[in-house]
Amino acid sequence: QVQLVESGGRLVQAGDSLRLSCAASGRNLITYEMGWFRQAPGKEREFVAAILWSTGITRYSASVMDRFTISRDAANNTLYLQMNSLKPEDTAVYYCAVDRWRTGSRSSAAFTSWGQGTQVTVSS
Repeated sequence: QVQLVESGGRLVQAGDSLRLSCAASGRNLITYEMGWFRQAPGKEREFVAAILWSTGITRYSASVMDRFTISRDAANNTLYLQMNSLKPEDTAVYYCAVDRWRTGSRSSAAFTSWGQGTQVTVSS
């Protein structure tokens, strides 16, 4: 079982940048894909980005492409999400999660271990 702890969320203004972190422990992540999801009030949890831990290959949702960058520090078992040009519609609780089977899915059902989430609020 992988334990995940997100941090870095806060209130920012539109156009600002923010970096989220996710500290992972408990398992060797080398065979996994890790991802970021977000959930706004009253909405379903939405795929944001994912990265293969072993190769660093990334994928993104269309809504954040060219603004967000997912990366990892393998030595410190930490996942990051650099968010630039933030918009009010980016406001959500952001979660990191693990896809043990590297399904390539964007569904939250494919991801098993989840963190507690970190709140990002973007004011206009």
